[in-house]
Amino acid sequence: MPTKSALVTGASSGIGEATALKLQDLGYTVYGAARRTDRLQKLADRGIRPLAMDVTDDASMRAGIDRVAAETGRIDVLVNNAGYGSYGAIEDVPLDEARYQFEVNVFGALRLTQLALPHMRAQRSGTVVNITSMGGKIHTPLGGWYHGTKFALEALSDCLRLEAKPFGIDVVVIEPGGIATEWGAIAADKLEKSSGSGPYAPQATAVAASLRSEANADRNSPPSVIADAIAKAVTARRPKTRYATGFGARPLIALRRILPDRAFDAVISRAVGTSR
Repeated sequence: MPTKSALVTGASSGIGEATALKLQDLGYTVYGAARRTDRLQKLADRGIRPLAMDVTDDASMRAGIDRVAAETGRIDVLVNNAGYGSYGAIEDVPLDEARYQFEVNVFGALRLTQLALPHMRAQRSGTVVNITSMGGKIHTPLGGWYHGTKFALEALSDCLRLEAKPFGIDVVVIEPGGIATEWGAIAADKLEKSSGSGPYAPQATAVAASLRSEANADRNSPPSVIADAIAKAVTARRPKTRYATGFGARPLIALRRILPDRAFDAVISRAVGTSR
């Protein structure tokens, strides 16, 4: 039997890097994709194959999928991890930035999936893993465009799961909670750029401070927690449709399910410091 192959996007750091290493430990031939291959040197030193890929560039995605298929003869696992958080008041964020947030977090993931699916259908097996967030189930102020992408990816994953099932393909959603990565600091910077002045400035100051505080919190889970969940999903005979893991993910998702909208609004507003 040929060695199974896996493609992980956003592999230059954090969850993507940890996932690439975990899948390699499981025996996969792993391709780690990022826009800049120089940031993949650590993975390359471990034998993971670096791929230059921009998930907003169709040609680079086609080339990446073609390379994996040509070199290994199959695509067994696709981990759509590339993404970022564009924070700011819905009114303030320029539509070009809002569209780009969807291009990276949603359309990039689904276009890469479109390119991988014919190979998975031909081999009658495969797993598509979409990294959403607990932010695909809950909402926070000044995170509307980001949450919108994650809610969309959740819905698209559900539809895809039904469509792909007859071909032996599993679709799994991973919903991280608080993870010790650069994500929170980057989101805070974008928030201050978008809404740091003007009518939403008081909220922006509070939410940016909350994002940075969460980013530096010792209680955040390491990226390996997400990598472990992905490993469990891709090796299971019948994986769960969703894995909520990482600090706060399960309790916050459960709280959103239980509380009425305005009650949850009040909880979140107090948590991020925007309640008055």
